[in-house]
Amino acid sequence: MSVLVDLSIFPVGQGEHLSAYVAPIVQLIADSGHPYRLTAMGTLIETEQLGDATALIERAHAALSEAGCERVYATVKLDIRQGPVGRLEQKTASVEARLAAS
Repeated sequence: MSVLVDLSIFPVGQGEHLSAYVAPIVQLIADSGHPYRLTAMGTLIETEQLGDATALIERAHAALSEAGCERVYATVKLDIRQGPVGRLEQKTASVEARLAAS
């Protein structure tokens, strides 16, 4: 199974600059060993099981809570598909190949 996660999670009410809160969450994701890509609007992650994805989201929320954040905003999109992992790279490569061919 391949689970692609598009996660954006950050505290509300902690000022305008949130990178001090976001960076530890990205580090938590990196330390998980799951492939990921940081974007300007969130982080894309690939896990092999849905439970792994939801556990990462829970850990991210817990980290923000432990950092003193009383309110956390999150958006999550999931693409759950039977089959092998590697879609994080494959989906982008497929589009780039079509662009190169045109």
